[in-house]
Amino acid sequence: MTTYMEEASTKAEAARLASRKLAYTRTDIKNEALENISRYLIECQDEILKANEIDYTNALQSGMNPAMLDRLMLDEGRIQNMSQDVTRIRALSDPVGEMFDTQTMPNGMIIGKKRVPLGVIAAIYESRPNVTIDISSLCLKSGNALLLRGGKEAFYTNKALTGVVIRACGEAGLPDNSVQFIENTERNLVNYLLKMNYLIDLVVPRGGAGLIQMIRENSTIPVVAGGVGVCHTYVDSEANIDEAVDIVFNAKTQRPTVCNALDTVIVHKDIAGEYLHLLAKQLFNAGVEMRCDEKAYRIIKDKGFDCLQATHDDWGMEFLSLIIAVKTVDNMDEAIKHIETFGSGHSEAILSQNYSSVMRFLNEVDAAAVFANASTRFTDGAQFGLGAEVGISTQKFHARGPLGLREITSYKWVIFGNGHIRH
Repeated sequence: MTTYMEEASTKAEAARLASRKLAYTRTDIKNEALENISRYLIECQDEILKANEIDYTNALQSGMNPAMLDRLMLDEGRIQNMSQDVTRIRALSDPVGEMFDTQTMPNGMIIGKKRVPLGVIAAIYESRPNVTIDISSLCLKSGNALLLRGGKEAFYTNKALTGVVIRACGEAGLPDNSVQFIENTERNLVNYLLKMNYLIDLVVPRGGAGLIQMIRENSTIPVVAGGVGVCHTYVDSEANIDEAVDIVFNAKTQRPTVCNALDTVIVHKDIAGEYLHLLAKQLFNAGVEMRCDEKAYRIIKDKGFDCLQATHDDWGMEFLSLIIAVKTVDNMDEAIKHIETFGSGHSEAILSQNYSSVMRFLNEVDAAAVFANASTRFTDGAQFGLGAEVGISTQKFHARGPLGLREITSYKWVIFGNGHIRH
């Protein structure tokens, strides 16, 4: 019986070998693999859904929370969306080999940068089987080999999806072991994997705050982490009130279980009475629980809607459900201070028709994505034109926000001389 250490070592070594060939594989071959993946997702849909049904049933019986169940569940529509995302990635320019920042030096040497893959990426993730396809497609297109280590709650789904990817790669002629699925679900395997810095170049965790913190604390490999989204929207005194109601409603309810869903709405006192009346009506009818500061609580109660008084723990909480915190402020300074104190650096928005207020917010708020007059739900690789994302980074090194093709490449300096020697 293969131990978790043997499986991790064998597959990481094989991925390293594959990465050396994949780094200079032609674009047309990579694109053929992606075309195969897109097609096989649809052709193998029944098999994938049967595997997902096993995982979903097991997770439901184990008492998994609704947010995780929603992320785990696949249906025909979600598989169709996955297939379309792969097609979009295929259509993007291949970043590998791109020359940029090229200049001719005074001595005649030509110096520039050439974009190259990172090498081997390990994805460690929970519950969301679409990650299997998103990361595989982005890594293949950018010339990176990939190790997939999903959670046991999505084991059968991830295995079926990886089977689609491996078949697609083999038929296109990509190097063997370019994408590999680690089957062992022992928790100790992750810690072992995180120490393999001699074989793995980057770790991308996708999951809850506990998983991300554990990986950050234990990895000897660089980690690009994020995904924990405590998202705010500030409704300024000069907001278009009807538009602001629609945007906040969308950001909270369109898909509440994901990281870019709205958690706290911050409302300027000058429009709080009118705005919160309209907003509370929509949220109440949609079954959203409102947790309010004292002023918002009085306004919403006076209008005849149920709400709760917020506790300190509600500020800075990623709810991942139909719950929203409501904060009133006297001015933008107070709004920005609240975001600075309780935000996670993911996505923040201002709703205002005042240009100066908008630009101040965009300049001063420190987050991976800052929006003006739009829903935070747009923080997404596909929505940003990246096809999909490896993850959403809330840190500043080496990339920030949705990680697409260029964000999982590096560069090397390329120098052209003509007999040059240094004096």
